[in-house]
Amino acid sequence: MSSPTGPANGLPVRMPRPRPAGRHRRPEPAVAPEGAPALVLAVPGAPSAASRGLAEEIISIGRSELPGLDARIGFLEGDDAEGSEFPALSRVLTSVAAERVARAEFARTAGHEVPAPTGPDAVVVPLLAGPDADLLRRMRQAVMDSSAAAELAEVLGPHPLLAEGLHVRLSEAGLARADRARLFTVTTAADGIIVATTGGEEAVQAAAVTGMLLAARLAVPVKAAALDQEGSVAAVAEQLRSEGSTQLALAPYLIGPEAAEGLLDTACKEADCAAAEVLGAYSALGKLVVTQYSAALGLTQGAAAH
Repeated sequence: MSSPTGPANGLPVRMPRPRPAGRHRRPEPAVAPEGAPALVLAVPGAPSAASRGLAEEIISIGRSELPGLDARIGFLEGDDAEGSEFPALSRVLTSVAAERVARAEFARTAGHEVPAPTGPDAVVVPLLAGPDADLLRRMRQAVMDSSAAAELAEVLGPHPLLAEGLHVRLSEAGLARADRARLFTVTTAADGIIVATTGGEEAVQAAAVTGMLLAARLAVPVKAAALDQEGSVAAVAEQLRSEGSTQLALAPYLIGPEAAEGLLDTACKEADCAAAEVLGAYSALGKLVVTQYSAALGLTQGAAAH
């Protein structure tokens, strides 16, 4: 005979843990508000299976950060053809707007009272670590070319989480200690770092801010340079060597798709230094994408939960 609290075989029953009360209680996880605009991740560069996979991984992380999020992927150089595996940003935005209208019409047909839509149809989040003026201009144009009312969010950096990402990529390449608190020596660790990016002077300035945060983590000199400006990386490398650095490393301040093929290899040869991998699908990028989406809508974590 079984008891009111457990089975007859005497196996233990897992009971739900009581929620802790008071100041140490964990906050309720945020969820996307009902009817919230779609998040459309704008992927720069030539579309490829690799860039699509990268975007899908970042979107997956974003959905775990904000359950219920309607997230899409649009390619800046994508295809306008229906059913394309690399849909153009403007086409994705147009589809989002059409779906929103269709949902409202279906609800009205079913006899539900539907309030007039408010706010944008979508928020476009650029898959960019820094402010690339040309790519942002083209993203704004794609928004204008669509039939959607869409907001263009800020780029992902500068941000301490991107400095963390650069540190992780450098440590993975054996170019920096994974943890300053550890006492072992990394014989290949660099004593000078070049944070290299694309997108013009404003992008270099943003990279320099993240570089300062990286310098604080590594306790070595860090300077920013432009990958797409001839001689910039080599000049910064020379400056670091003149200031006493002897073993340099290049930390790409890039997510990946935004950089032309061969730029990193050329820069490393000119500066005569090793390089870490691009940020890629570093886990914090999904969180930053959601942060910029929420900021564009004026949402806080608490507001998103309701």
